Amino acid sequence: MDCKISKELRRYNYLFGETGLAYHEMHQKLGLADSMASILYVLLESGGCCLLRDICLFSGLNKQTINSALRKLEADDVLYLEMAGGKKKLVRLTEKGKILAQRTAGRILAAEDEIFASWPQADVQKYLELTEAFMLALKEKAESMEGNHEG
Repeated sequence: MDCKISKELRRYNYLFGETGLAYHEMHQKLGLADSMASILYVLLESGGCCLLRDICLFSGLNKQTINSALRKLEADDVLYLEMAGGKKKLVRLTEKGKILAQRTAGRILAAEDEIFASWPQADVQKYLELTEAFMLALKEKAESMEGNHEG
């Protein structure tokens, strides 16, 4: 199969992969599975409580992975789920969970903030604008993509 891609896309894919590995390394050093770290990150960023659907949306994890991680975190008394009206579920950190989230995801959030604070504000804004533009264009491509399920 011949798949020709631009050097820019190769570079982007390399950077995306290396960034993912850096997060994975941080999660390991903090003693957390990637999925658990992502959930704690979203909860901490949301003030310790958010809708389950927001965890799905903001973590980028699939529902099965999230549900497995939530069961483990709930069994460890890190968080609990409650109904929030209708079929909506609210995920809330326990006191133990707040301490764990601060000690783990809080360190990652602080590191990310330090990086942005070290950049010129114009660079931060440009980076965010370009990242958003890429994400929106990619979502548009995904919506228009037809499935090809041939073996």
